[in-house]
Amino acid sequence: MAGKRGNQTVRGMIQSMAVICAFAGVIYLFIPHDDSLDPIQPVDYRVELVTARRAAPYPVAAPAGLPADWKPTSVTFRREDGHAWHLGFLDPDGQYVAVEQSTEAPRQYVPRVTQQAAPTDTSQSVGGESWQRWEGPKYDALVRTDQGSTTVVTGTASYERLAQMAAALESESGATPSPVPSAAASS
Repeated sequence: MAGKRGNQTVRGMIQSMAVICAFAGVIYLFIPHDDSLDPIQPVDYRVELVTARRAAPYPVAAPAGLPADWKPTSVTFRREDGHAWHLGFLDPDGQYVAVEQSTEAPRQYVPRVTQQAAPTDTSQSVGGESWQRWEGPKYDALVRTDQGSTTVVTGTASYERLAQMAAALESESGATPSPVPSAAASS
């Protein structure tokens, strides 16, 4: 009798799974979905930028005039962590580029935001300013320290793209930043 009861339990479980799978299949067929859409949605960073510029004890930098194919993807400002400003982008090649700024000591801050990159003996001139190159296993970076803060342009992108972002940085300009480069370019 125990063997018969075990067979009924397995049969009932298989029938239940078949009903659940059929129901899930029907839901999938009738719910609209478009796989051709870009899953990365640009973020509007204007409010965070204004907040950071009011609260930070250093000139907070954000890009101005980037082409429309640069997508802002993340933004944070953490006053409690050395007034840390973060603005992340995807460049036209789909590589990650981030602007990081903080009043934290560069010895601790730069390796943390660059995923353990180390300084090189090479500097690079961008917009008339000298930036130190850092190389790492995951991210490379351009680093500049001045006015009581450290600015890091880092990511998986090439040094050429990092320099393009560094050249576009403006600190506390009178112009309102464009939150999404494509919005500014399509107007």
